[in-house]
Amino acid sequence: MNAVSFALILTGVLLNAAAQLLLKAGTNAVGQFDFHLDNVLPIGMKLAFEPHILGGLGCYVISVVVWIMALSRVPVSVAYPMLSIGYIVNAVAAYFWFGEALAGQKLLGIGFIIIGVWLVAKP
Repeated sequence: MNAVSFALILTGVLLNAAAQLLLKAGTNAVGQFDFHLDNVLPIGMKLAFEPHILGGLGCYVISVVVWIMALSRVPVSVAYPMLSIGYIVNAVAAYFWFGEALAGQKLLGIGFIIIGVWLVAKP
């Protein structure tokens, strides 16, 4: 895999991870909710205009374009497993941004992900 292909994959993964984090920040801002017939419009409007959610959706749109560019250069059997890097990014970012737990079991799992991605990417 050349540098451009890797950069496209990593950019797509990071944009996807950013989208998840922004969506979580947006739902934190809106608060927990349930959709019922009487609140679909008010909750839908809150979600539709929450800046973090809009940013997350924007990241998704850009990540799809970047991902398509990556797939045009790299076999899907190599590119798709690289999405696992997003879990690592999100777990660490969620620890710092949202105070989510990052216990030993998760760290061990992250280690396995790193080894797996390295094995898949290795020529």
